[in-house]
Amino acid sequence: MIGTKEFNKKITSLKNTRKMTKTMKMVSASKFRRAHKAQLSAEEYAHKLTALMGRLFNFGSVTHPLLMTKKAVTKSLIVLFTSDKGLCGGFNNNLIRKTRNWIKENPYKYTTIGMSFCGRRGYMSFRRTAKINKYYENITMKPTFSDAQKVAQDISEDVIMGNYEEVYLAYNRFDGPLSQTPVIEKILPLDDSLIRKSATVPTDKKSPKLQNYSFEPEEKEILHFMIPKFLNFKIFFTLLENAAGEHGARMAAMDKASTNTADLIDRYTLLRNRARQAAITTELIEIISGAEALK
Repeated sequence: MIGTKEFNKKITSLKNTRKMTKTMKMVSASKFRRAHKAQLSAEEYAHKLTALMGRLFNFGSVTHPLLMTKKAVTKSLIVLFTSDKGLCGGFNNNLIRKTRNWIKENPYKYTTIGMSFCGRRGYMSFRRTAKINKYYENITMKPTFSDAQKVAQDISEDVIMGNYEEVYLAYNRFDGPLSQTPVIEKILPLDDSLIRKSATVPTDKKSPKLQNYSFEPEEKEILHFMIPKFLNFKIFFTLLENAAGEHGARMAAMDKASTNTADLIDRYTLLRNRARQAAITTELIEIISGAEALK
């Protein structure tokens, strides 16, 4: 049976662990507030930008390398967004599992499936099994627009040069601090039909209606300028969602760890008290038995 000293060691260790998890929870909460604020600001801009692109597409068709689709697609690229660090519950594991399943479900559709990684956890999971295209280090914790531009430029060049014909983004969509949904969506070639629909869904009563605009320069030239900008911001918004989800998931995981540690401390404290009481009872029985033997 475990003695009182062993229980005291376990309780001391658990108390130290609880201090660490509480500290990590507070740090994650602070980082989450900043990341969530940035994500909310970018979300409003994303709606406005998508609506503008949709209105431009509604005025006519445009030919662009990032819009051209092929009938037979054989080469695809997955850009996986994960965290650099762990201790965030199932934030990374759920997305990695979904990505693996997606690859298994498409073994014959594509002859080549390459992978690019934003985040160390995804890279470490696929580095031995996947065809690695790019690995971007240290860009998911504090996303910057310059990092997003680099990723967008690389995948655009891959599509334009014919290295890949389709590009998918695999990331955790931010639904709330306690909820992130793994998503895999096609980003290239851009689907102008989906973007067009966004212009027909008003966000408020003052939304502009479709009418005959005068463009300077021409709408096609504007679209050629806007399409790369749209892609840059899409990557940047994905990085912001990934960062907000990571900090939210880590905050929830550390809160759960603190609660579990407190439960274990209570449990071991009760077992220690029982062991101490049993030891005292045993000593009393031995003393009484010795006294009776001397009579």
